[in-house]
Amino acid sequence: MADRDIRAVEPPPAQSVDPLLYRMVVGALGLALLLMVLGGLILSGLGQEIPDGLIALGAASGGALGGLLAPAPAQGR
Repeated sequence: MADRDIRAVEPPPAQSVDPLLYRMVVGALGLALLLMVLGGLILSGLGQEIPDGLIALGAASGGALGGLLAPAPAQGR
C-alpha cells in the first residue's frame, strides 16, 4: 500500500452536480423570493410598514438565485 501514488483530490466537474439537487435549491430560492415579494405587497396594501428583515431576506434570496442562474465565466479570458 505504501507504493501507491498519492494524488491530490480534485473537486468534481460542475457538470456532474446532481441536477435534481440543483433544481430543488433553485425552486426553494424562487419560492422564498416569491413569498417575500407577496408578503411585502400584502403588508403594503394593508397600510403597514414592511419590516427591514423581509426586505433583507428577499434581497438575499434574489441575489443567491441570480448567482446560481448566471452563466459561468469563460475560461482563458
